[in-house]
Amino acid sequence: MLRALIWDVDGTLAETEHDGHRVAFNQAFADEGLDWFWDEARYRELLAITGGKERMLSWWQRLDAAAAAAPDAAQRIARLHARKTAVYVALVAQGRVALRPGVRRLLDEARAQGLTLAIATTTSPANVDALLHATLGPDSSGWFACIGAGDVVPRKKPAPDIYHWVLQRLGLPASDGLAIEDSAPGARAACAAGLPVLATRSRYSRTDALPPVLADLDGLGEPGLPAAGLWAGRPWTGQVTLAALRSALKLPAGDVGG
Repeated sequence: MLRALIWDVDGTLAETEHDGHRVAFNQAFADEGLDWFWDEARYRELLAITGGKERMLSWWQRLDAAAAAAPDAAQRIARLHARKTAVYVALVAQGRVALRPGVRRLLDEARAQGLTLAIATTTSPANVDALLHATLGPDSSGWFACIGAGDVVPRKKPAPDIYHWVLQRLGLPASDGLAIEDSAPGARAACAAGLPVLATRSRYSRTDALPPVLADLDGLGEPGLPAAGLWAGRPWTGQVTLAALRSALKLPAGDVGG
């Protein structure tokens, strides 16, 4: 049965990487007096490294390996990441980041039909809370039975740990869930946890080489704004609905929720 939709956040719920995170990283660098700057091409490359602190450390290691290995390096990265998070939260509160088309529609449909909603992401809990509050309302975190975020597991995507963590807390086998991801690291993590994956590529993941997924689309689609891509390996356009997901998973119409 399809009992749960497990959502990634960055690039999946919203174009957070382009509209929020990259902007916030660069502002934090400037605020700390660093001459670091991540343009779009560089940032797309760095997204292969999941986790903001991990991404900054990798960049620092390229520029100055000795400094990045110093005893206080972890503290400096943590301070820089905290500043970046504060900038990101402010950007989101200002309405600078919007949900991707079809996200609210599918969330509402899932809630109406009794599916469990969950989140599995590498971004920090503060970032998740800020996005949900600004885009779905102050009570929306309660829509999700489990929010796996940040450093709750030691290994981040593409390791499957965050999905195992979420499934364990939901008390569900992977066969009862569906992951919604936008990128190769996320899709690989979900697949490794045994979950079928609906991929909705974002601005920075359009050229990612994905593992085998249920569907490889450019979004979820809205009335008058259909999504397009490959569904079960065949060209497809339309809106992603629970009925379409049940059909792709070869489940009868009643095998949802419960």
